[in-house]
Amino acid sequence: IEHKMTPTIGRSHGIHAEPVTFGLKLAQAYAEFDRCKTRLIAARTDIATCAISGAVGTFANIDPSVEEHVAAKLGLSVEPVSTQVIPRDRHAMFFATLGVIASSIERLATEVRHLQRTEVLEAEEYFSPGQKGSSAMPHKRNPVLTENLTGLARMVRGYVTPALENVALWHERDISHSSVERYIGPDATITLDFALARLTGVIEKLLVYPERMDKNLNKMGGLVHSQRVLLALTQAGVSREDAYRLVQRNAMKVWESDGQLSLLELLKGDAEVTAALSPAEIEDKFDLGYHLKHVDTIFARVFG
Repeated sequence: IEHKMTPTIGRSHGIHAEPVTFGLKLAQAYAEFDRCKTRLIAARTDIATCAISGAVGTFANIDPSVEEHVAAKLGLSVEPVSTQVIPRDRHAMFFATLGVIASSIERLATEVRHLQRTEVLEAEEYFSPGQKGSSAMPHKRNPVLTENLTGLARMVRGYVTPALENVALWHERDISHSSVERYIGPDATITLDFALARLTGVIEKLLVYPERMDKNLNKMGGLVHSQRVLLALTQAGVSREDAYRLVQRNAMKVWESDGQLSLLELLKGDAEVTAALSPAEIEDKFDLGYHLKHVDTIFARVFG
């Protein structure tokens, strides 16, 4: 909410694309983790079943009422049909869900890591007084927490494949799954719990630099507005191919000048462009607010 309308550059392929807001970046993460929470609740429900059905699931030597009684006492559902064990597709889905959540953790951690790069520095992990960033270089402030989260996410995802392989047991059961689950059960859940807690701390204490966002947004001489000019030219009757060529030839001059030239001024000085658009019409396409006009709509979708 605090950064709902804080402009920043959106990047695709790591390259400046068009303006967004920092609040939108965080809203996307909020929505993603909201989905993850729903998935985790569903996965837990799916796996919370009880089977006390005998050696091969036939209740030959125990009545189904015993299973129902125990399930009720433990707050579990009765497994509709089991072998000697509960079917491991349930466990596979549970661990797959943990893997998806881990991937969401890594996605947000990677965003923070990229934003903390010296050349970007739009946001960074909290750095406490006296903290050491490097044992050799006193100036360093490294994104160590989010780097750690990236590694932890790899570990949790690494447990998904063994869980999937556990589904294919022989006949009414073998124990090839047992040794696997003794490892991945504790490790995956404890690791993910730790990672979620650490990520929460990173975001709660995240340092955000709107001034640097504004500086980066304006670094490349207005190139981020190129699509609006392209569309305006097509709407003025220029073919899309020609419109693209006209905008690109001016944009490349700005690119090669490292943003020292202005796309707006180059376009206003291009006779082929001004033959279709007046200087005022060109200037109108460089309005930052145009890109942010639907932020409220997106926030309403996410937060209600």
